[in-house]
Order: sequence, then structure tokens, then C-alpha cells
Amino acid sequence: MHRGTMPKSLRLARQNIALYFLLLPACAYILLLNYFPMYGIQIAFRDFSFSKGITGSPWVGLKWFRTFFNSPQAMRLIGNTLALSLYSLIAGFPIPVLLALVMHNLPSRGLRRISQTITYLPHFISTVVLVGMMNCFFSVNGGFINTLISMLGMHPVYFMGETKYFRHLYVWSGIWQNAGWSSIIYLAALTGISQELHEAAMIDGANKLQRIWHIDLPGILPTMVTLLILNSGNILSVGFEKVYLMQNSLNHSVSDILSTYTYDYGILRTRYSYSAAIGLFNNVVNFSILVLVNAISRRLSETSLW
Repeated sequence: MHRGTMPKSLRLARQNIALYFLLLPACAYILLLNYFPMYGIQIAFRDFSFSKGITGSPWVGLKWFRTFFNSPQAMRLIGNTLALSLYSLIAGFPIPVLLALVMHNLPSRGLRRISQTITYLPHFISTVVLVGMMNCFFSVNGGFINTLISMLGMHPVYFMGETKYFRHLYVWSGIWQNAGWSSIIYLAALTGISQELHEAAMIDGANKLQRIWHIDLPGILPTMVTLLILNSGNILSVGFEKVYLMQNSLNHSVSDILSTYTYDYGILRTRYSYSAAIGLFNNVVNFSILVLVNAISRRLSETSLW
């Protein structure tokens, strides 16, 4: 094929061949750690045993899915997972937006940097340390929260063991830890808004709140919609580690979710096919919600993932 008749895309690929070689390690990483393990999904449809291997284990079809949905725990686990996830999404999604708007409109650059640093720092606390801090703060014996309650003449409360407090503690501790870090992307979007819009609005007599409502919020709306779509795709994927660390025999009825149940049966009880079926159901639901929310967003606005 002569150079004049070669497609433009192929010519660009030949000109940037070195860049494609730089992509090879990343592609290999994704293939080996994300796509190759998908071969093991079939154990959700087999009665898997190590001695027989994946292909040697007998095919049982949807047996493990029926076992899960016929179990008395199924609806409770799905309900607990949805309640925790939706609570986290509804309470946690707008706070980074508000935090970014507040920090972006602080009058002093020094104050802005200090506030950003303070709000970012909790993100770097590990989950184990965070739950340890919560156990100390809310301890019945010596915790400063219960110390204050006692000083007010009330009886100490075992917050970490009460079922009615578990979801609130989980969600709001997560918001405290991650709100500052999550606001970074909104701050980046806000800095990309043209200052000429603000100057024109000020000339027209718009105050600070009016400029935030009519300029800043519309400017970061595409970013908000994109992140909302991505968060909606994880609606059944509540983090395992924090829930498991906060879980105890007293709050088990509300803290037992799909990920902890999968760990209990898959790792501790070695029921690999059963836990794989639950995990596959979880991922299929998440993917379906992601596609649905993306389609709704594309229909109602111009922002979507694809």
C-alpha cells in the first residue's frame, strides 16, 4: 500500500509506534489481573473442588444461585447492602461538591490551602486505624463521647454495638474521611471555569451566591453526573474491610452484607462455588445499574460515559 493511499488512522499509528509500545505494560497488567481471572467465573456454575480443578468439577448450572435466593438470609443481605450503599450515596455525594464550592470561594489563598490540607488528611488514615479510633472515641469505658454524655447526666451508650447506630457511624465516618479527597476533582473542574463569566456577572450585579448557582454549579455539572453514574455502578459493592472491622455479634443483623457473607462462606467455610455465584450476581446487578443510569443520563442530558 502506498503512503498516499494508507488510511489516516494507520499513518498516525505508524508515526506514534513508540507510544503504543509504552502502553504494552499497562495493557498486559489489565489483561493478566482483570480479564484473565474471569476464566474462573465458571466455578459459579460448577461444584468446584481443588482436586478436580475448574474444568474437571461437575457442571451444576444455576444450582448455587437458587441456593442463595432460597436461603432465608438472601433478602436480609441484599436489603442491608442496599440500605448502606444508598445511605452512603445520598449523604456522601453532595458534601464533596459543597466543600469544593466553599473552598474555591474562600477569599484568602493561604486559608484555601490550609483548609484543603486539613480536609485531605483523613483520607490517608487506614481503615484499620479509623475503626480503632471509632472504638476508642465511642467506647463505653473512657471514650470521650460517652464521657460527655455522662457529664450531661445521661447513661453511656454502646454505639458500636447498637444496631440503630451502625449505619450512621459507617456512613458519616466515611464522609469525614473521604469528603476532602473527593472534592479535589470538583476543585479542578471549578478552576477550569472562565473567570470572564464571573466578571460579566459581577458587572451585571450578581452576588456571590448567584454566581455560584448560575456559573459554578452548571460548570461542574458534567463532572457531577459522570461521578454519579460511576458511583451508581457500585450500588451493591459496599466495601468489605470497614464493615467487617465494625461488625460484632450485637450489630450483626444490620452489618452482615453481601461482601462479608461472601467472605464468610467463600474463605472461612471454603464454599467457593457458592460465594462465586453471589459475587457474580453482585457484579451483574452493578453492571446493569451502571448501563441503566448511563442511558437515563444520556437521554436527560448530554453527559454520559458512552
